[in-house]
Amino acid sequence: MSEDPPSTPPPRSWFERITQALSGEPQSREELIEELRHAQANGLLSNDTLSMVEGAIEVADLTVSDVMVPRAQMVSLPIDAPLKQILADVLESGHSRFPVHAGDKDEILGILLAKDLLRCFAEGADCDIRKLLRPVTMIPESKRLNILLKEFRLSRNHMAIVVDEYGGVAGLITIEDVLEQIVGDIGDEHDDDDDKHTMIQAAANGDFLVNALTPIAEFNERFGCNLSDEAFDTVGGMITSEIGHLPEVGEETTLGGFHFQVTKADARRVQQFAVRVHEA
Repeated sequence: MSEDPPSTPPPRSWFERITQALSGEPQSREELIEELRHAQANGLLSNDTLSMVEGAIEVADLTVSDVMVPRAQMVSLPIDAPLKQILADVLESGHSRFPVHAGDKDEILGILLAKDLLRCFAEGADCDIRKLLRPVTMIPESKRLNILLKEFRLSRNHMAIVVDEYGGVAGLITIEDVLEQIVGDIGDEHDDDDDKHTMIQAAANGDFLVNALTPIAEFNERFGCNLSDEAFDTVGGMITSEIGHLPEVGEETTLGGFHFQVTKADARRVQQFAVRVHEA
């Protein structure tokens, strides 16, 4: 009588694999991140997941002053400006929320939502900007981002005005600014840096500067090649996998007839490559 073959154990879940990878019980944040990077190198984590986990860990060390939009770059609206001018500023900026100030820019009266202004125009009402303003949240420059993110979620606010130690306006911060520290840049149709014409730029020496977020399909279209995008969507993910670890500035590799050298990177992700056609 033959014995039944041993049953195949069920596949381990992601949680079980990462738990086993972390069984060494790291004693510090640095050791934890190192364990996570080993897990990524062993295929337990994708590079994108690793970047987000590292971002979530590191965000507790950052304060509002590290990521806020400085006062000089704020798009704020004067309360006494003609309605036509306010509408023009809203359309030109492409933002959805605007601080509205009195004669003194340190006196923020409230936040104007573009959708409230649009609804007012659509209803054909007399748009009194003061009546459309929503309450403004003021926060200090020293507030930690993880605490601010929790407050954003609880209050459902998406913007806060940052004030300095003297009570003056130092800048503003949005929930998008905080989330970008975790998930990376969140581009939209108004972000010039993420336009197709700037993702790949010709350099003076004949190389090309390629943003790591460039889709592989766009890279193939630009250079007439057929690099696979089955495993990765972006050039950064593809080259990180090829190198085998999170690359540092200066590291290089050759793939698909192209030579890639890292020109910009930080502790969480590669940002830019210098690329040239590899000569056989």
